[in-house]
Formats: sequence, structure tokens, C-alpha cells
Amino acid sequence: MSRNVAVIGAGPAGLIAAHELRLEGHKVVVFEQQKQVGGTWVYTPQTESDPLGVDPVRNTVHSSLYHSLRTNLPREAMGFRVYPFRVNDSEKRDGRRFPGHREVLEYLTEFANEFEIVELVRFETQVVHVGMVMEPDGGSSTKNWRVRSKSKSTPRKRDYSHSDDEMNEEEFVEIDEIYDAVVVCVGHYKEPRVAQIQGIDVWPGKQMHSHNYRIPEPFRDQVVVLIGASMSAADISREIAAVTKQVHIAIRSVDTTRRSTAPSIRPGYDNTWLHYSMVIILSSHHQA
Repeated sequence: MSRNVAVIGAGPAGLIAAHELRLEGHKVVVFEQQKQVGGTWVYTPQTESDPLGVDPVRNTVHSSLYHSLRTNLPREAMGFRVYPFRVNDSEKRDGRRFPGHREVLEYLTEFANEFEIVELVRFETQVVHVGMVMEPDGGSSTKNWRVRSKSKSTPRKRDYSHSDDEMNEEEFVEIDEIYDAVVVCVGHYKEPRVAQIQGIDVWPGKQMHSHNYRIPEPFRDQVVVLIGASMSAADISREIAAVTKQVHIAIRSVDTTRRSTAPSIRPGYDNTWLHYSMVIILSSHHQA
């Protein structure tokens, strides 16, 4: 039985979800708040008004990509089964097995065009509410979903006579629609996850989340503490080490292969230290 399905997000998950749903005969509408497909793989040099990402009224930026980011998985493991992530022979493309973010976006764009998924997407349209359809007696129906979206023009008729700078809040239009099912594919990298650290609210030094990191230059000649030791910390610490005075990586977990938890210098670097089982307490009398 064919269903009317709303897919929220036109990143990798949303694109393949739309493809598979349509393959099964369902009618699909994809909602995407950006101007193009790709989701988190759409790089922008813009950062949020609150570098730490805790202000609830800050201007938000969807992507967490930094300029130099490459994949940490080989392209063979990232492609869709129906459309493998093969090397493009063009000189302008990135043929590395672990390509940069621009190559991933190219691949996703090609997939969306090849399978005509892009025709299903309502760009610059933000979903502001999803809820079950309420019955007249106040009860909820388990069969249908109400989706309220906001766009710069109605989905069926867009006005491109104005530039983006001329668009304002008054020109947004909200519409309600009913769907049989909703697939949420919005990712989980938009909201920074910030550690709870004693004294962070009074510490006068610069603070930011890696979500808002783009290039190393702002850290030139500074002493920097990175809290965390996962993928982004590994990339960023190596990149900023080329311009900073010192980099200190605070690692909460203990490496069980080490005999000591004392700070150690990172091999190959003379200004980067690893601090194991480090407890961070910030003071208003110190800056880093």
C-alpha cells in the first residue's frame, strides 16, 4: 500500500531513505532547510554567534565541518549499495581513499541527481512541528502525522525575484500537512555537547566548541587546552600545533597500557602534551 511519507533532512540518511521509500512505491516529500542537499557535509566558513554553543538564542550553523576535514572511513565503506562511492577521474576531484569533505558532498549531489531525489526536496524549508493528528474528542490518532513547515515561499510556487539579503521574517510562510509517516534524518552534530567544568562560567579566557572550529589561524601564538580526545580533537590538535605556543589535550579516560598517568609529549611534536586522567578546574585568575 502506498503511503505519503515526509522525510526531514536531505543529508546522507535523508537521501537514501527517500530513495528506498520511493522504490517501494511510496509518495515522498523531503524537507531541507539549506539550499542544497548534503546535510552536515555542506561546508561553511560561518560560525555561530556563541562560540561555545550554549546560548539558546544564538544564530545556529548546521555544519560542524572544518576546512581541512577528511573522512576517517575509506570511501568504499561510505557509499550507498545502489551507488558506490567510486573515484572520479576528473582532475578537479579528490581521488584519495580518505577524501576531503568536498568530495563527499560531490558524491551526495551526484546521487541525488542520478536518482532524481532532488526533485522531491523542498529546499529552504524548515520543519517547526511534528505531531500526531488529534481526534475531535481530544484523543490522538496513530495513523497520521501533522507536519508544520516554514519556507520562504509556498512549496508549489517560489519567487526568485528577490535576493537572499532581501528576504526577511515576514516573507516566511507556514503550512500544515498530513502524512502517513515521518522519517527524521536531521543528524546529531548541530547541537554542541559541552562538558560540565567547575569554574567555566567565570573563567575569562576564550572558550569554544569544536563545532565552531574552521581554521587554525585564530589560535596563533596561544596556549590552548583541548578537552576530549576523540576524532575531532585528534585532527584539530595536530592542525593548530603548527601555529600555537602550546597545545594540552585533556584526556579523562586512562590508557591501560601506560604505566604512568603523568603528562607526556605527543610523539612528533615539541609543543603538544597529553594529560591522562586530567581533572579540569578553571580559575578566574588563570587564562589559557
